[in-house]
Amino acid sequence: MSIKVAVVGAAGYSGEELLRLLARHNDVEVKVITSRKYAGQPVSDVFPRFWRSELKFTAPDVKTIAAECDAVFLALPHGLATEYAIPLLEAGLKIIDISADFRLRSTAKYEEYYGEPHPAPELLKRAVYGMPERYREQIKTADLIACPGCYPTSSILPTAPLLEAGLVSTEDIAVVSMSGVTGAGRKVDLPFIFPECNESVKAYKPYGHRHLPEIEQEMAVAAGTDQEIAINFVPHLVPVNRGINSTILLNATEGCSMDKIAAAYEKAYANEKFVRILPPGKCSDTKYVTMSNCCEIGFNYDPHTNKVILTSVIDNLTKGASGQALQCMNIMFGLQETAGLL
Repeated sequence: MSIKVAVVGAAGYSGEELLRLLARHNDVEVKVITSRKYAGQPVSDVFPRFWRSELKFTAPDVKTIAAECDAVFLALPHGLATEYAIPLLEAGLKIIDISADFRLRSTAKYEEYYGEPHPAPELLKRAVYGMPERYREQIKTADLIACPGCYPTSSILPTAPLLEAGLVSTEDIAVVSMSGVTGAGRKVDLPFIFPECNESVKAYKPYGHRHLPEIEQEMAVAAGTDQEIAINFVPHLVPVNRGINSTILLNATEGCSMDKIAAAYEKAYANEKFVRILPPGKCSDTKYVTMSNCCEIGFNYDPHTNKVILTSVIDNLTKGASGQALQCMNIMFGLQETAGLL
């Protein structure tokens, strides 16, 4: 079985990561890679790591993609994915969107955080949130996947089992995350050039970050509540290329214990290939997940403050973007879920 795919927006960091993973996938043939900036150039000129590839960048063309492909990865800035998703869905292709266009179920939240009305509200109910550990059965039959953001992935995977088990409260949740510079995308912008980032750690957007409503949405789902959850989310920029480290503070409920936390994780993730739960009391480390599709989770309990303290690490470009997208594609087409990822 050979799945023919296109990567629209293949010249960004997530696009490059997708090409790296797809190149080692035995059941996939990359037919189209697009970039307006590099149209006509060999991929080997733009990314020398692909020196054996004969692929060339082309300008994005819906008719060409529809004629040649079974599935499309959209690695585009928010607001642009819809332009391609609508006609390609009508043509019968499966869409895996890495942007934020279909992650939020609320059009009001989208407009609040992205500053404009949602371009295709009719597609929101059709989109499946692309976190396999949470939505695997829905992903199997989906034709439109909304891949989670990187910060949400590192926040939702560690908290969801504990919220579902009622071991932690939905009140006063705080998520403090640190991201490598690739999280800002491949662009020339003063805050992200080497002299500005190197030897520097700083918080940014300490309230109102665009990933906030996505995290709150999925935490509410895990907790089984129709009420909105309000959390503090404070992201930081750190001088590494790849990786996210999220430290999450939650109030323990009555009866919560380290043993019960461990049991909740065992129930949720014992058979998951890409979630690694550390022994009680250990803290996760980005160095052990870089270039992988793994989320590593550590957990602690502080009796002094009655806080559950979670540490969660992922590679923002792999489990936080392209690797998770490929994991979803494998599920959609009935392939081995780990194909191209291990």
